[in-house]
Amino acid sequence: MNKRQFNLNFNIAYDAVVGNIFRSVLTALGIIFGVAAVIAMMAIGKGAQQEILDQLKMVGVNNIEIKSIVDDEENEESSGDGEEESEEVGMHNRFTPGLTLKDVQAIEKIVPNTIHVCPEATLKPDAIYKDVKKQINLIGTIKEFFEVFHFSIKKGNSFSVEQQQLGLPVCIIGKNVESRFFKGENAVGKYLKCGDHWLKVIGVTERVGTSASAMKSAKIRNYNNDVYTPINTFLSRYKDYGSQDAFFSDGGVSIMTSGSSEDNYHEIDRIIVQMQQPELLTTSSELMERMLLRRHNQVADFEIVVPELLLKQEQRSKDIFNWVLLSIAFISLLVGGIGIMNIMLASVFERIKEIGIRMSMGATEKDIVMQFLLEAVIISLTGGFIGIFLGIGISVVITMITDIQTIISWTSVFVSFIVSAGVGLIFGIMPAQKAARQDPITSLRYE
Repeated sequence: MNKRQFNLNFNIAYDAVVGNIFRSVLTALGIIFGVAAVIAMMAIGKGAQQEILDQLKMVGVNNIEIKSIVDDEENEESSGDGEEESEEVGMHNRFTPGLTLKDVQAIEKIVPNTIHVCPEATLKPDAIYKDVKKQINLIGTIKEFFEVFHFSIKKGNSFSVEQQQLGLPVCIIGKNVESRFFKGENAVGKYLKCGDHWLKVIGVTERVGTSASAMKSAKIRNYNNDVYTPINTFLSRYKDYGSQDAFFSDGGVSIMTSGSSEDNYHEIDRIIVQMQQPELLTTSSELMERMLLRRHNQVADFEIVVPELLLKQEQRSKDIFNWVLLSIAFISLLVGGIGIMNIMLASVFERIKEIGIRMSMGATEKDIVMQFLLEAVIISLTGGFIGIFLGIGISVVITMITDIQTIISWTSVFVSFIVSAGVGLIFGIMPAQKAARQDPITSLRYE
């Protein structure tokens, strides 16, 4: 078939589609919604995947998290045996120093294959700068904390060795803290009053993380609201641990003073241990649990969590959900293709006389096949284009209304375009062949 014949068949097919615009729109609806559903579902799936990756960055790669527990009564399990109950009461009466910097040193010394061991202590004081006063998260830690969680210092510098060792009054602030307190100003070099102490801002972190809903669902705090200070600065200026030395003896753990268990007796709130390989997470967490129990007089006043494993389990669940959504979307495309085939078959019976006239004027079977195939492809491609824009619009609206992150992939747009064209070709073949096989004489007599 030469170019002239193709153009003639295309013009005839185009006129047939435009001439029956209402029928063409109804035929294309299945393709429109099918393509839109594919793009929207793939955008939701891509957004969910990116959120998991962002969350993995925020909890750190290959990390083990050790959290302090103030009230250990919930961790004691009752038993029906009297002898075991009495042993359990004895365990409950034991005391512990809680998580301390000495635990951090012990982990660094005893646990193999660690990259960084970062302490973290937290308070929520009010921060003041000029006439602005807001509550912030004050975090005492070390400079390796930023490496573990892949934070970038956008302005200024991280903590120096001297600042950490001497506990100097300096801090690094999150992006939201800069926006709230230092509007239109360069925060580096300014002094921010946190609680009762003035801290010099030496750095500002780059914006960290994903949507607020994703951080909340993953139980991750918003690091953009944090103010970081060296752990020695935090302990010396914000917490009175003068009696903390009494919790230790030369042999390790000794008994705390009476009544102090009512307060948060932990020196630090969290320890983040970054391992060299993910395969080491389970065995290393078990080793740390046994070691800490010995150091804490067999009192489980801490909890060990492997966030990466939890997030990967969540990712698997979301992957299954995304595949279900995509399957539904592709089923709608299949239904749209069947709709095209049905309408085109009905169109063949309506236009039998037209087919007979064309064939009597010299049109070949190939010309008739091409005409009806082109009609199906025009309808499906038009529906595909409309579906692409509708799918992009739905994705944007979902993000605006529900705060669910969606990422529109050009791969999904390309695949949807190819699929819509393929649907037109595949489901247009049968009606086209049926039209081409009509007998010209019978067709001319058809009323």
